[in-house]
Amino acid sequence: MKFTEEVAKKLNNLLEKNYDAEKGYQDAAERIENPSMKDFLQKQAQKRYDFGHEIKTEIKNYGEEPDKGGSAKGTVHRAWMDLKAAVASSSEEQVMEEVQRGEQSAINEYNEVISETSLPPSVQQVLTKQRDQIVEAQQSAKNFEVVS
Repeated sequence: MKFTEEVAKKLNNLLEKNYDAEKGYQDAAERIENPSMKDFLQKQAQKRYDFGHEIKTEIKNYGEEPDKGGSAKGTVHRAWMDLKAAVASSSEEQVMEEVQRGEQSAINEYNEVISETSLPPSVQQVLTKQRDQIVEAQQSAKNFEVVS
């Protein structure tokens, strides 16, 4: 299968979303008092950083250039802005609700790219693994809500 510029564009879009999610998680972790929630948020930020590097590697492996990062479009993904607002209100429950919303948005975007028929198998495997970890993070955020 041929790695097309369109596939690279979709991967760069996911890369951008991972940068935004990483930043959203970092911002939330800095403002949350609950130690276990803070740890969860920091781990998710690190995962999104790692996801970004995995996606960059796949883009480069197929001869395309990854975007440099940091919300090149100038705006952070809407769901992660909502997370920042929830953190500002200091409601841990609201923070976890926004994490779930942000992760659902990410899951939808990953599913859209994964369904791309021209994806090379290695890219499909990386994205599927990442998507599954995002599903786990979303469930963990739900579990925090129940515990709170």
